[in-house]
Amino acid sequence: MSIIIKNIGNIVREMARAYRASVIGLAILITLVCISIYTVIVYPYDYVVKIWNSQEVWQDNPRNALPSWINIFLPKKLPETIVINSSVNSNSVMKTKSFVSELGAYKIVIDFRIPYNYDDFPTGVRLSIIPRYTSFYPLASITWIKPDGTSYYIQQVKIRREFIYDISSDESLLRNVVESIEERVGNSIGYPITLNEALFAQEDHTILSKDTIRVLKGDYRVVVEAIVFDENDDIDAKLVIYGKVYGLAGTDHLRRDLLIPILWGTPIALAFGLTASLCIVLFQMIYAAISAWYGGLVDTVIQRLTEIMMVLPFLPIVMMISYIYRITIWTLLAIIIALSMLGSGVKNYRAMFLQLKESPYIEAARAYGAGNLRIIFMYLIPRVLPTVLPSIIYSVPDFVFLEAVLALLGVGDPLAPTWGKVLEDALNNGALYKGYYYWVLEPSALLILTSLGFALIGFALDRIFNPRLREM
Repeated sequence: MSIIIKNIGNIVREMARAYRASVIGLAILITLVCISIYTVIVYPYDYVVKIWNSQEVWQDNPRNALPSWINIFLPKKLPETIVINSSVNSNSVMKTKSFVSELGAYKIVIDFRIPYNYDDFPTGVRLSIIPRYTSFYPLASITWIKPDGTSYYIQQVKIRREFIYDISSDESLLRNVVESIEERVGNSIGYPITLNEALFAQEDHTILSKDTIRVLKGDYRVVVEAIVFDENDDIDAKLVIYGKVYGLAGTDHLRRDLLIPILWGTPIALAFGLTASLCIVLFQMIYAAISAWYGGLVDTVIQRLTEIMMVLPFLPIVMMISYIYRITIWTLLAIIIALSMLGSGVKNYRAMFLQLKESPYIEAARAYGAGNLRIIFMYLIPRVLPTVLPSIIYSVPDFVFLEAVLALLGVGDPLAPTWGKVLEDALNNGALYKGYYYWVLEPSALLILTSLGFALIGFALDRIFNPRLREM
């Protein structure tokens, strides 16, 4: 083990000496490996696949939200998502329950207090009310109160089961609020104002124009009052005010956190690229060595099979298989290896093995009685392996990009959160056309960064194992 570590250290030092940019490649690769280890430990694959394809998990996230760090570079502060739950102890919500003798019932008041100090309007408001009752279902009323004291009575509802109210899409409430604002201001609003804007805007002359409308900052209140008819009856409520930024990577059209596929795409990309590259090169070397050593009929069969595989249309075959069978990311990897292990590399390696076959050390091995398989696996392949190491490293990005391209074409695992899957969703939902550039740039940047890291390392290894390149 100490010898292996020492040899690796010597190779790293030689890489840094022969090609200094390889240090950058090593840094990129180490970073990607660390991200992969962290992701696999913190986010188990089965759990990630389950939540990634579940809508309920992401219902409290904003739709198509920018990454939160974008606020650092913007002149105005975009709103973050605010989630307040009455079942969780918080200074932002107060819940009381009292007996009302006149009604012979109990009154529950849930008072949400929302500090809103952002420079832009939210993208939505949703209120969920969960009742717990024995005989008679509760009656609840909802009131919206602005920081300046302006209040809007929203509605009264009978709650038989969980009540989910998308306040932002209530057209009747929008008409009532707009009429109240126009009556208070003394003029009509000259543009199609949204309910999100009306509920969070300053109610003065600035609201009359789209160019001058401003956010009213301060503490907003949403008051839920419910009447229950038994001492053990209760309700809880959750208020979600959807912002325009979320997390480190933003969200997609299904409110999913893009950090999940960004993180999990890293180990999948590395495993996919390294496994495909290593297996294909090893298989091609083995077939080439067998072909060169045995010659005759064996050589003819392997070469004809190689030529057949070289002319087969790779992409249509993969697409046909994916349309007939439901394949996973690892099944796709196996298909790619199977279709590529008799590629053009077999002919290149065969030419190298034909030269080595006549070498003196091979003749010596045959003289002391070494068998055919021993010569192939102990004398031929190990002699060539160091020279093909750079090509293994070089080809890793090819297969990483191949997975992304196949995902863009709808070929691959529909459940696995990968960089290619993110790009497919972005393309299908017009991310660039709608201005959601982060949705495309994040996975694209990681694809380019991965390719750059392996390219720098591969170029350095090429200089080490090919002395003629050292003089260039």
